[in-house]
Amino acid sequence: MKNTKMLSNTEISSFCEQIALILNAGITPVEGMGILVSDTKNAEGRIIIQSIWNVCKAGESFYTAVKSSGVFPDYVLHMISIGEESGRLDEVMASLARYYEREENIHSSIKSALSYPLIMILMMFLVILVLLTKVLPIFNQVFIQLGTEMNSISKTFMSVGNAISRSSIGLLIFVAFCFILYLFFTKSIKGHSIYMKYALKFPLVKDFYENMASGRFASGMALTLSSGLDTFSSLDLVAELVDNPVMKNKITKCKTLIQSGANFAEALAAANIFSILYSRMIAVGFRTGNVDIIMDKIAKNYEKETDTKIYNIISVLEPTLVIVLSLIVGLILLSVILPLMGIMASIG
Repeated sequence: MKNTKMLSNTEISSFCEQIALILNAGITPVEGMGILVSDTKNAEGRIIIQSIWNVCKAGESFYTAVKSSGVFPDYVLHMISIGEESGRLDEVMASLARYYEREENIHSSIKSALSYPLIMILMMFLVILVLLTKVLPIFNQVFIQLGTEMNSISKTFMSVGNAISRSSIGLLIFVAFCFILYLFFTKSIKGHSIYMKYALKFPLVKDFYENMASGRFASGMALTLSSGLDTFSSLDLVAELVDNPVMKNKITKCKTLIQSGANFAEALAAANIFSILYSRMIAVGFRTGNVDIIMDKIAKNYEKETDTKIYNIISVLEPTLVIVLSLIVGLILLSVILPLMGIMASIG
């Protein structure tokens, strides 16, 4: 069975968490998949789990069975392989569940924080569109009936509205083009790479993306190190997770420093992946044998910082949008209402 649609972060987290619980209970993967098949209500999910179970029943490894489904990213597959080889599959699955839960939390925070400003922009755009194309022509007829005409500002706004009315098809094409661009930059690998290249140069969101990349790095390192990998192999794996080109360069620099003889904590500080404080925490973690726990704590701290930065950006963006759009609407209305009030006053 080969499915071209990859599972979401939430689905991967849920699957890994269930497998971790099954393994911790002393149940084998083949027995566990049989249990999940009977418990799964979603038809598509049952098909995926059934395909994994069928391969397990044929005597193949859990890694081979999961890989055959075609719905899991390479990172998950690689970690499952490491877990089976090291005999720590239950720990690896639990760590994967936490990792993808954290990824989903970050994505959900970004979506929820951006939804209100986007809806507000859309509604204000529609209001301005109605004012320019429908309301201003009515005011123009009123001025004509009163034997006068609108001022230059009102005429300019109305000419814009007339141009929009005449080019409604072009406007729809433009909106469709913007939507296609949105899909390109958010859904495709190449588009996302282009977006990140320019987003990292924009001061308002630069720190946010750098924090998010550091958090993803810390979370990935916590997972790989807790699975028994050495630091160099962990860096190789985590580099595949990070989509931030600046962070990729930092990871490459970190690996070069380690090859030159620097220890892991020194390499992290020199490559500017973490602050000096976090690097010292990791050095202490290595001495005490708890580096994976320290990495997990750092990842949680970055997650909190990312949430804070998201809402800080929104706290600046929302009032700015309200002020700008309110000024535009107010200027359009005042450009016709004030002259009209003057004419009515002179008539009275």
